[in-house]
Amino acid sequence: MTVFLYTHKACLDHHPGHHHPEAPERLQAVWKALETPEFEALKWVEAPLAERSQLARAHPESYVERVLDCIPDEGFLGLDGDTIVSPGSGEAALRAAGSVCAAIDAVMQDQADAAFCAIRPPGHHAEPDYSMGFCLFNNAAVGAYHARHVHGLKKVAVLDFDVHHGNGTQAIFYDDPDLFFASTHQVPLYPGTGSINERGVDNNIVNIPLPPHCGSKEFRDVWAERILQRLYEFSPELIIISAGFDAHKEDPLAQMELDESDFAWITKAIMRLSDQFCDGKIVSTLEGGYDLSSLSRSVAAHVRVLMRMPESANEMK
Repeated sequence: MTVFLYTHKACLDHHPGHHHPEAPERLQAVWKALETPEFEALKWVEAPLAERSQLARAHPESYVERVLDCIPDEGFLGLDGDTIVSPGSGEAALRAAGSVCAAIDAVMQDQADAAFCAIRPPGHHAEPDYSMGFCLFNNAAVGAYHARHVHGLKKVAVLDFDVHHGNGTQAIFYDDPDLFFASTHQVPLYPGTGSINERGVDNNIVNIPLPPHCGSKEFRDVWAERILQRLYEFSPELIIISAGFDAHKEDPLAQMELDESDFAWITKAIMRLSDQFCDGKIVSTLEGGYDLSSLSRSVAAHVRVLMRMPESANEMK
């Protein structure tokens, strides 16, 4: 089983300010988890820069230019109250989106069976023409359009288990029946979207809001009984995972009660469907997760399943 890890040191140079939760240390924690001998078979690949034409399939060209042109030469600039950029943010954002496109190329060309993009800034809150929620470009959506344009795919699914609703991905996919987006997320919580009644142009959007302090049983039940069944009916040619780990019980930005065994479980469940419809082709990209210890353990659990390695005792719960 060949799994590629796309990442780049430039993603450390995106500094959103002191005490900001989306800090460079997040990526360092991920690297530390995956640099152990257990993951020696993981192939590390340098994330390339996205081309502006790739970004412009998911975002208007004017928006792409506006974001890149506003990156400061020094100091910080707020794009909104939560989304702060610094001199290294432009390259980091281009590497983040470029990693997903490159990962899709690798799995579609049978160079890799699956790929994980360990990048930042995250992407799922970035709307077509609006940056928000720590996100500049919508990495998963850019990848979905890349899969269509370059590899001729028609039906692409993005599955999002971040604790926050992926409002940006939903907005980009909403009017296209051949793009599928599904999300579990805590409600009430930022960004306040993701009602069960937001269903897309052809029921291609599936939102399952979950209450604070929701645990493993509720999470697994709604994925097994509602989301994965709908994904089965959609029959995707490629699955992209928006892999946020902030639904972990130790995360400071929400109040869900999951642990790394739940992230291993959902990864395995998605892989079973991927084996059936997509020849096992999965690309996963990092979204949230703000407690460094639980992020590190959760990413390890996720990648371990992507590599089809034996699960740890904790992940088998």
